[in-house]
Amino acid sequence: MLFRNLCSVFVLIAIMLLSSCKTPKDIAYMQGFDQGDVQAVVSQRRITLQPDDKVSIVVSSKDPELARVFNLSVAQVRVGQDNVSSLTSNSQVSAYTVSPDGNIDYPLLGSLHVAGMSRMEVAKMIEAKLLKDGYLKDPVVTVEFLNATISVLGEVNSPGEYPISRDNMTLLQALGKAGDLKITGMRKNVLVVREENGKDVAYRLDLTDAKSLMESPAYHLQQNDVVYVEPNDYAKRQSVVNGNSILTPSFWISIASFLSTIAVLITK
Repeated sequence: MLFRNLCSVFVLIAIMLLSSCKTPKDIAYMQGFDQGDVQAVVSQRRITLQPDDKVSIVVSSKDPELARVFNLSVAQVRVGQDNVSSLTSNSQVSAYTVSPDGNIDYPLLGSLHVAGMSRMEVAKMIEAKLLKDGYLKDPVVTVEFLNATISVLGEVNSPGEYPISRDNMTLLQALGKAGDLKITGMRKNVLVVREENGKDVAYRLDLTDAKSLMESPAYHLQQNDVVYVEPNDYAKRQSVVNGNSILTPSFWISIASFLSTIAVLITK
């Protein structure tokens, strides 16, 4: 009877060890998206200016002297050898900060409402005003974000704040900047927190499901988005002493060895 019970224990341990060796299905990204497949992506929403955003605005023209007034260079204080300070300027263009009302104060054109506009829309608006008011005949305006960032936190290899280098950065590209997920990161429940109309809105995305991922409104990130990758159950148990010991093969091998020793002692 004792021998039969021990055999049952050994069989159970063997089954548990074999099951622990099976390949997990929640690791690979974008499952179900195979060669030649086509998946619709949620309409790309280009980054738009928001209060407190900083942008650089550069105006070019065939007449650089006329365009110079619209390119405010940054003044710096330089102290000479005789301890006399003087103002110098460099080629860096100063930043325009969007006010809480959504405006910027632009040379000669005055207050411009830019909140909710993409950088291309702002550029076209300024070009049109420069032409209409007769300041320049051939203006070319370039607008770039200076402080548009996203934050990536949690179970990634390099958490931190990262600049948005393009208007349609995806969640996968942002995770790539952060060095990808650790093996202990939950791929099926990535959280994106976004401020919308003065409120924080949470989006949950499954990196393993290509369809739901690409159709999510948070697939393309916006400035100030916060991406959080939660730890999986194994990582959570690691915060507790011996939390994962019972799941390791060495633990069950030790149990089997202990039971074998007891069986030998009993049968003597």
